[in-house]
Amino acid sequence: MTEVTRTDDSFHVFDTTLRDGAQREGINLTVADKLAIARHLDEFGVGFIEGGWPGANPRDTEFFARAAVELELEHARLVAFGATRRAGGKASEDPQLAALVTSGAPVITLVAKAHDRHVELALRTTLDENLEMVRDSVEFLRSQGRRVFIDCEHFFDGYRANPEYAVSVVRTAHEAGADVVVLCDTNGGMLPGGVREIVADVLARTGARLGIHAQDDTGCAVANTLAAVDAGATHVQCTANGYGERVGNANLFPVVGALEIKYDRRVLPAGRLAEMTRISHAIAELVNLTPSTHQPYVGFSAFAHKAGLHASAIKVDPDLYQHIDPERVGNTMRMLVSDMAGRASVELKGKELGYDLSNDRDLAGRVVAKVKEQENLGYTYESADASFELLLRDEVRGSRDRFYTLESWRTISEQGPKGFTGNEATVKLWAKGERRIATGEGNGPVNALDQALRAALEGIYPPLATFELVDYKVRILEGQHGTGSKTRVLIESTDGAVTWSTVGVADNVVAASWLALEDAYTYGLIRAGLEPTE
Repeated sequence: MTEVTRTDDSFHVFDTTLRDGAQREGINLTVADKLAIARHLDEFGVGFIEGGWPGANPRDTEFFARAAVELELEHARLVAFGATRRAGGKASEDPQLAALVTSGAPVITLVAKAHDRHVELALRTTLDENLEMVRDSVEFLRSQGRRVFIDCEHFFDGYRANPEYAVSVVRTAHEAGADVVVLCDTNGGMLPGGVREIVADVLARTGARLGIHAQDDTGCAVANTLAAVDAGATHVQCTANGYGERVGNANLFPVVGALEIKYDRRVLPAGRLAEMTRISHAIAELVNLTPSTHQPYVGFSAFAHKAGLHASAIKVDPDLYQHIDPERVGNTMRMLVSDMAGRASVELKGKELGYDLSNDRDLAGRVVAKVKEQENLGYTYESADASFELLLRDEVRGSRDRFYTLESWRTISEQGPKGFTGNEATVKLWAKGERRIATGEGNGPVNALDQALRAALEGIYPPLATFELVDYKVRILEGQHGTGSKTRVLIESTDGAVTWSTVGVADNVVAASWLALEDAYTYGLIRAGLEPTE
């Protein structure tokens, strides 16, 4: 592991995705996953990456062993996590502290009890012995050439119960040589005003360099982190996308976005802020969780605009309804087209798709009317850009783009005595003057239809071989009756390079799926550069 010393140590962005974030329900990281995430975090430019607890489990021990050989960190320092020595022992003889030293990590974070009841009930020792455990552990690791941070667990609850003792833990760690003492809202119950008040008091009484570690149980982890910074904390502990135990931790990306943009504090290397959206999504893929579309700064919907009033203002000046230029964090503005859209929304969306409607008010008006008519039938275009673009092309060209003329389609689902035994679909159509009949089988009627349509057209349109259906959603529309309700289907497709979404609405799920499939094939072929033939 190659380490490059950062030139500015005045403010720390400390990431604990690989330890605290990995405690989120549903996240199970391999060592390879942890190494890959560490590379992304370093590329983003965080100052410290907490890799886990070496010696506590084989995976974390292996991670540090492999990191020493495989990780070349450009911006970050690797951190090992552990606990203060056992009660009644000596730090120099403690096997857990020895494992931290053996890990090779240049920085060690030690968790220490700062709540008197936890000391007496969980550690089963005295308050004085707990202070000696902190002092002895910090001094030992310092003697081994390690930089030491202390995480004061349950600090805010401990401060409220016994402020003198909680502050004495901070003071002891600071005097023993801890570089940073981190005040932890372990249960996540704090609010910003309380955090600000307590951090300011502890800073005034100890003179220690303070950090903040906030859980998100009140939904205030980011706000609490920034409140601590307002009060003088210069070290923030976060996780990518807010991953963590229970409801999670302070989210790295909104915290960094606020510090860089709102506080005008340079906490990342130059140019790294623009990588924020990409890094967020890359880490989400590695932990196998769908990226949150509504996450601040980096979410797909973070700069999406739907209301017609907003669109009218954005057409004049995007800053009127956006708190920052989304490109600063690597995101983009999106216009959503719905029955709330006005002419401005359609013009902006058209421009986004490459169509200039600003000089044709009649055309823009027709598109708005068509959108509202279709959405009244149950369509939605805010999640189906490809279907909207086809609608727009229809109005521009005055006719529907078609690569074939459908004669008929049908599906058959066979059921045997032990359940379903198969699904079959037949498609009859005309393409380039040729009548084609094709049959497909699938694990459901929609899959069978997809296979049949593909079989009918692939010989005529070779790009279809690259198309793949990657997501499929069904929604029974409200206001209808039982099995007679209308159904909306959203399909996401890809050609291996980009993805696109289409929508279909009909009285049954198979018919709605067919309409969405037709749009998906039509859009994909247009994207492939083919001209409609029918």
